[in-house]
Amino acid sequence: MSYSSSNRDSGSRNVRRNVEFGRTFVVMPKGIHTATIVWLHGIGEKGSSWTQILETLPLPNIKWICPSAPTRQVTAFGGYPCSAWFNMASMEDDYGDLDGLDASATHVANLLTSEPDDVKLGVAGFSMGASVALYSATCRATGQYGNGNRYPINLSAVVALSGWLPCSRSLRNRVGASQEAARRAASLPILVCHGRVDDVVEYKIGEKSAQTMYSAGFQNLTFRTYNGLGHYTIIEEINDVSSWLNACLGA
Repeated sequence: MSYSSSNRDSGSRNVRRNVEFGRTFVVMPKGIHTATIVWLHGIGEKGSSWTQILETLPLPNIKWICPSAPTRQVTAFGGYPCSAWFNMASMEDDYGDLDGLDASATHVANLLTSEPDDVKLGVAGFSMGASVALYSATCRATGQYGNGNRYPINLSAVVALSGWLPCSRSLRNRVGASQEAARRAASLPILVCHGRVDDVVEYKIGEKSAQTMYSAGFQNLTFRTYNGLGHYTIIEEINDVSSWLNACLGA
């Protein structure tokens, strides 16, 4: 795992049920369509929360798909209903809402299945959306969701800002269960970014998540840190994401 730092100062398991996702927003490429990335918002947000930023990125060949999470009760918030990709009791719950994670990862994969065969595919997100992106990376490596159903997407890039890895306890065993899973994990490019003064998803949680993934076999993982950055994004981080995606996808 490669580390780099900027000096800028600046749930618990649910009963299985049908999940109704919100509206999906799309930012079309301004150039030749070579890649499609699903961008997942944070808790309490919606798909349109990130479209303005994505429209300004110097990545003219990427199509951005921005879905909206379902409204659900979140245990960590005292059962208060809000838009969330899965339920959670805490960010350090090693088991978590596997049904909710599978439902959201499936929704993301379904959004990508109709993309052209010659287009590279990726998943990215902020906060809870970053957690689904990292979970999707584990599904890609193992070839299946947590429920055992086949994962159908060949991901070429995963980006996680200010997030954490849910359901991490058994990750190393699952990736190490087959040579193919280990190969897919080692070859998948992942960018994880985290602010050192994040007071929502603490830095130590983001760092532990990156370390867990790297030790499980995700060796093409870059971990970038930002001094003075809380639970939000900054131009420097967004520029780093753009540069990384351009190098990774040729976008």
